[in-house]
Amino acid sequence: MVGLAVACALSNMPLTKHLRVGIIDSNPALKSRNYLKKDGIPDSRVSTITPATMSFFRDIGAWEHVQQQRHAFFGKMQVWDYTGLGYTRYSARDVAKEYLGCVVENKVLCNSLLLRLQEENRDIEKMIYPTRLVSLALPSKSRQVPTSEATSSGYTSGELHRSNLVKLELSDGQTLYSKLVVGADGSKSNVRQAAGIKTTGWNYSQSAIICTVEHITENDCAWQRFLPSGPIALLPIGDNFSNIVWTMSPEESLRHKSMSPEDFVKSVNNALDFGYGPHPRSSSLDFYMEKLFSDVGSTAASTKECFEVPPKAIGVVSERMAFPLSLKHSHDYVSKRLALVGDAAHTVHPLAGQGVNLGFGDAATLAKVIVDGVSVGADFGDISLLKRYENDRKAANIAMAAVLDGFQKIYSVDFGPLNVLRAAAFHGAQYISPLKKNIISYAMGDTKWPLLL
Repeated sequence: MVGLAVACALSNMPLTKHLRVGIIDSNPALKSRNYLKKDGIPDSRVSTITPATMSFFRDIGAWEHVQQQRHAFFGKMQVWDYTGLGYTRYSARDVAKEYLGCVVENKVLCNSLLLRLQEENRDIEKMIYPTRLVSLALPSKSRQVPTSEATSSGYTSGELHRSNLVKLELSDGQTLYSKLVVGADGSKSNVRQAAGIKTTGWNYSQSAIICTVEHITENDCAWQRFLPSGPIALLPIGDNFSNIVWTMSPEESLRHKSMSPEDFVKSVNNALDFGYGPHPRSSSLDFYMEKLFSDVGSTAASTKECFEVPPKAIGVVSERMAFPLSLKHSHDYVSKRLALVGDAAHTVHPLAGQGVNLGFGDAATLAKVIVDGVSVGADFGDISLLKRYENDRKAANIAMAAVLDGFQKIYSVDFGPLNVLRAAAFHGAQYISPLKKNIISYAMGDTKWPLLL
């Protein structure tokens, strides 16, 4: 998705429309470029898109294609934990917006970007190489021959030019030469490995189960409950369907994958209702918190909203998929003629659904840096120019990764005093309106830094 977004952004901007862009991807989905029907069962793989990402999609002309396919806006969110000591509700009205985000199937995002690329490039088939990258050779001093030496040694101008490009060998036998390679090939990026870029990170002792469930009525709220083993999220995906993202131990994920559909649905409803602990209840602390902070800024609309029980699932209607969770961050995002975007540069815990939004932020910034380079006649593969992209995105991505990792660690410990501190944090987020509004703006992508930074 992120790689397609870079290509789409470059094809949409006047100064870069002329660039020859190649997309190397063996995924057969790239052959399908028609609107996907809205009346089928939603796919398990979805993304929660922030308003900042929607704005980027509008800028590059892809959002109108998303609107023709299935998507679900949500304007409310409720977060609580299993202790029953506190909860927080958020509303788009808190920040004078129509919605907090939009849940979209990954295949819809990919298809929308492809449809937009097709509008800008009638010969889109020539852009897509339905194959795999076998090897990548970056330009090095040994490959770059000085002009005088090249002339005396009989090098042709073509050979001299190629010595300063990236050489890509493809599995179908083709060889490509490029001024810039964008590695958008996921957390196990072959491009990153070929460039020798190191990473820092660790594996969480957790896996995530994802699937689609059905309700009797439509769900219009995003729900997240923190359980002892990790959070469970229930995200609206349109009609009477919701997407489940449930973090648990690897052993539990295997057990939940092999459960009967009926038992799995019971387990989901238990996790989102009375399972593991009671519902949060109003107390005298709520009264005093509301009274104490009522004069601190304008009161957020959701401050007086009571705890609600999520809608019950009546069936699981898709394949249940499980994948291990990790945090990983590349030491460098760029080298000469190479840039990493999305999960190739950073992976984060999915508890806030921010991973793909960070990737789309990378795509938007990299495209702008390339445009700026072209506008002044610079070599857009030069590392001094690409460093502008790295400097802009690395700080923001590290900040978000740190926030999410902190949440993961805080909510992974069942310890009395820490439980009380978590409850205080919930109450603070519920009743301190300026704090609530900052949290919402940061999660929506409207502000670049969290309040604590």
